[in-house]
Amino acid sequence: MARILKHGKSIEEIAQNDAKVSEIVSQILKRIENEGDSALKEFSSQFDKWSPESFKLSQEQIEEIIGTVPAETIEDIKFAQTQVRGFAEEQRKSMQDIEVETLPGVILGHKNIPVNSVGCYIPGGRYPMVASAHMSVLTAKVAGVKRVIACTPPINGEIPAATVAAMHLAGADDIYILGGVQAMGAMAIGTETIKAVDMIVGPGNAFVAEAKRQLYGRVGIDLFAGPTETLVVADETADAEMIATDILGQGEHGPTSPGALITTSEKLAEETLLEIERQLKVLPTADVASVSWEDYGQIILVDSKEEALLEADKLAFEHVEILTEDPNYFLENMTNYGCLFLGPETNVAYGDKVIGTNHTLPTKGAARYTGGLWVGKFLKTCTYQRVTPEASAYIGEYAARLCQLENFAGHAEQALLRVRRYGNK
Repeated sequence: MARILKHGKSIEEIAQNDAKVSEIVSQILKRIENEGDSALKEFSSQFDKWSPESFKLSQEQIEEIIGTVPAETIEDIKFAQTQVRGFAEEQRKSMQDIEVETLPGVILGHKNIPVNSVGCYIPGGRYPMVASAHMSVLTAKVAGVKRVIACTPPINGEIPAATVAAMHLAGADDIYILGGVQAMGAMAIGTETIKAVDMIVGPGNAFVAEAKRQLYGRVGIDLFAGPTETLVVADETADAEMIATDILGQGEHGPTSPGALITTSEKLAEETLLEIERQLKVLPTADVASVSWEDYGQIILVDSKEEALLEADKLAFEHVEILTEDPNYFLENMTNYGCLFLGPETNVAYGDKVIGTNHTLPTKGAARYTGGLWVGKFLKTCTYQRVTPEASAYIGEYAARLCQLENFAGHAEQALLRVRRYGNK
């Protein structure tokens, strides 16, 4: 039976925080809808201390900014984008258009059609999330999206040069230095100077995630990707240093980033607690990671790998590292996760930055019903049908009777018209 050795905030406390965030986001979005660019300028000045003449970067500005980025950084970005592009292209190849004759004269098919326009959010703030440009902009372009715009906030009043370089190299058509809820609202709602898109994507903090939730329906979204989550599933073969390093390494994202350990070893659980305390004394980002661990950290002790699997699927976390004797057991049986990291040789940072899988992944239990961002998220699988006259008369008789069964007289007449027109030829 599972025992909780450490737990974070209660569901009630988290719900109270979520309600406050929801109200703030709602007010900002209403102002953007009613006031357009003037609201963007006010919020950008208030939240980011950023008041440019135009949020959009010109081609000349982009070239000048990229010129300030060290050559090694440019090469590192290109290396990462090659990995992301390569995996995305293989994923795209797996999605085929189909056409099949299901009955004589009845042709059915589907086409995978790219969304026409997408807005990508690349987080900034304390950390310039350069990698998010690869994950969103580049993946959208591989999918065939015609217009891809991208927003990223200034950092301490400065344009994040490496992020801009990554956005440009990934293929962004327009780049805006604009952050937070106001960026999401601008892309989804549109203003005098920013043409609205059909879909918004990208990770972000609790406010960005809530903005996506409120804007969903007006535009499409990739998924609800809020504060990062990391779960380590470990047995006695794992070591506390690695577990603590990998949990705190993601906890530095923000003070609301959950980290959890599920283990069959009480000794390992106790050692991990001590190791986390030790690392927090020397970790440069401990001011953030310590809060995330204190408020959202969990340790769950279980009796078997089967019970570990059950508890892991209940959590349905974004990132799940498997540090057990048999990682493949979880690959074969686990169903609720954003991305699996199998064995001690890999880790979440690889997925976040460079290895090629996408780092925009489901949080807050969304892994129960969706995977992460990939080329397929930018494609609409749309069906079509084509029927010969003889087949129309044949299908029409079945359709008419089934429509009449449901009392749809008008529906039935659509079918009967074809029966009369094509049935005696």
